[in-house]
Amino acid sequence: MTGVEESLFHIVIEVVQALLPLVVFFVIFQVLYLKFPSSQLIKLSLGITMTAIGMMLFLYGVYNGFFPVGLEIGNFFGGIDNPWILIPIGFVLGFLATYAEPAVRVLCYQIEKSSSGYIRSKLMLYTLSLGVAVFVGIAMAKLVYGFPFLYIIIPGYCLAIILMWLSDTDFIAIAFDSGGVATGPMAVTFLMSMGVGVATSIGRDPVIDGFGLIALIALAPIIFVLLLGVYMRHIGGKEND
Repeated sequence: MTGVEESLFHIVIEVVQALLPLVVFFVIFQVLYLKFPSSQLIKLSLGITMTAIGMMLFLYGVYNGFFPVGLEIGNFFGGIDNPWILIPIGFVLGFLATYAEPAVRVLCYQIEKSSSGYIRSKLMLYTLSLGVAVFVGIAMAKLVYGFPFLYIIIPGYCLAIILMWLSDTDFIAIAFDSGGVATGPMAVTFLMSMGVGVATSIGRDPVIDGFGLIALIALAPIIFVLLLGVYMRHIGGKEND
């Protein structure tokens, strides 16, 4: 078995293990309660099959594309004479990775639909992308200058708690959901691998200093969406009046 075939085989096993419990769960409910007609079952079966194929293709691309590329980019920029350039590069890559994240776009669409257009999807998309960009830049600064992770994460969540009291209540739950959505496959596969590569190349511990980036990416949308809620509550509402 070649390397490609072995990689595909392991990915197929991973996808089957992930989807099989859900399929079994659905079959049990179909037999006992749901009783969907055959036409609906055909659509569901097709959807599950397409999901499985998509997951296989995505994971293959991640393991053979995003991870190696992220590590190489991190190693390259970590080895240059002016490592501070990682900060603007992290900002740009954080923005692009979030802007391209499919789950973020789905969330933004659902927010606009559920709010009857009060919260525009484009506004949410740019808010989330900008927030992640800022915090990825901060994470790169942490790697370059070596200040502790706790100096960022603890004040960050304290700020989030304060903003909850100041923000429009419509934005609080959205903010915390956004934190989970922003840590999607684009961020985890590319940005985290880049952070590990940077930590390795500049001589820091990749376990201690290379990780924590995803926690900051999860925190970024919380703070920025709450800031948007503060704006909408105290400034945006007055402008509408």
